[in-house]
Amino acid sequence: MHETLAEIICSLCEIPASVFWTDAWLGGVWFSVRFSRLYELSVVKGESVFNMCQIGSGVDGEAWRWRRMFFAWEEEMFGEFILLLHNVSLKVDKDDRWLWTLETSQAFTVCSVYKFLTTQPHVDSPVVAASLWHKDVALKVVLFVWRFFRDKLPTKDNLLRHGVINHAFRASVTGCASNESSGHLFLHCNIFCFVWHFIYSWLGISSVAPRQVPDHFNQFSFIIGASKVWRSVLQAIWFATVWEI
Repeated sequence: MHETLAEIICSLCEIPASVFWTDAWLGGVWFSVRFSRLYELSVVKGESVFNMCQIGSGVDGEAWRWRRMFFAWEEEMFGEFILLLHNVSLKVDKDDRWLWTLETSQAFTVCSVYKFLTTQPHVDSPVVAASLWHKDVALKVVLFVWRFFRDKLPTKDNLLRHGVINHAFRASVTGCASNESSGHLFLHCNIFCFVWHFIYSWLGISSVAPRQVPDHFNQFSFIIGASKVWRSVLQAIWFATVWEI
């Protein structure tokens, strides 16, 4: 977790200024999302906020270069966009900088992140049934994962609950001294969490794994984006990983 946070902070430090289309610098939402049609049509996508204003972001500004003429409804969207930008006033004598709102000093601390994450109420995020019945995954693996989500695997936690073993044998089979629940054993055990670390490294991504199994599956499914092809591939990788563990 510390390595992941460090990587995130380092990546932030390398960003010299807010990117006009793909940073939430106004209104809390990326313009590439809020005005996705205009973003698709724009020829100028990677400029900073400052550069866009310097080039000219008025109605007839040089910053607006499009792949084609607008349709009527796109013209209306552009008018809404320009109206939103009308009251923006940049402080050109000040450098862009990142502020950490979880601390009064506005400086980043790991402690503030930990407090924020551990005080959030848990929100159930059920797995869509269609995601479980994956056409490229063997039926025995699908059934295993279905039992996994329902916490019906014979982990020591469940065996204790059904009176099969006593408290003396509740520790995880990996020898980490923690109670052997499904979530701990397959996702967060000191031994098997490194499997997920290598999977993330192989995919070239960084992430902090959720505690709950459905949350982990949902996050992993969309960790590279919302493309149906990528989602299907990532889900197959997730199935294969928990099956091997």
